[in-house]
Amino acid sequence: MSFVTRRIAATLVYPLAILIALTIVLPHQVALSQEENAAAAKPAAEAGEHPPAQKMSTLAWLIHTSGWIGFVLFVMSIYLVAKITQLFMRLRPQNIMPEDLLEEWGEMLNKRDYQGIYRTAKESDSELGMLVANGITSLNGGLAEARDSIDRHGELVAVEMEKQISMLAVIGSLGPLIGLLGTLKGMIASFSVIAMSETQMKASEVAGGISEALLITFEGVALSVPAIFFFALFRNRVATLSLGAVSAANELIRRIQNTASSRPAATT
Repeated sequence: MSFVTRRIAATLVYPLAILIALTIVLPHQVALSQEENAAAAKPAAEAGEHPPAQKMSTLAWLIHTSGWIGFVLFVMSIYLVAKITQLFMRLRPQNIMPEDLLEEWGEMLNKRDYQGIYRTAKESDSELGMLVANGITSLNGGLAEARDSIDRHGELVAVEMEKQISMLAVIGSLGPLIGLLGTLKGMIASFSVIAMSETQMKASEVAGGISEALLITFEGVALSVPAIFFFALFRNRVATLSLGAVSAANELIRRIQNTASSRPAATT
């Protein structure tokens, strides 16, 4: 397993482990807090006194108020962090158009080792290697046809890289919509308390639904903002890297054509 593969695997496994731990531990802590509050309120109720208001920690309140919609947003945020980290490691110039590969081709070109250039291009897993291999294959039809082949495959390379960042746009679009779902859920809960209350309603019950609506809306927007930002960042990077790979491949094919067309210097 390569270093990059290990890094990507670690990036995906560690957030998943944290998510599982939080899923197991936090609901248990909330349940313990509720049991302690109920135990504290029981003696007061038996004595005919008003039970003290239940107190909940900030973290427990966030978990309780967010509910299952907040859990969905939390899972999406874990995936977003893992995806951004993976894209930072994948969409780098040394992965798309390796400098050592260009230097090796330059040395082979000086030796007129065209078969070696084609072989290393086919064996390379970089986008530049694929473009150069297709260009050399089409070079028999002339330089114009080889460049046209590189341009066509360059568009395919750009599309494949854009597929890798498409989930960022999806998360950026879904975040506010899921937050809106929480807004509607919280407002329905608040107005149902008002509509179904036959006696004087409690302000805390109405405020609970409103706080749920505002909190989940905030969480959805907070998730979408970095997703949209990094989507724009990586989209510009994809355009730059794909254009750079196409330009480097065209330049190499032009040099191969010029070198092959010129005769080697005569030796005496």
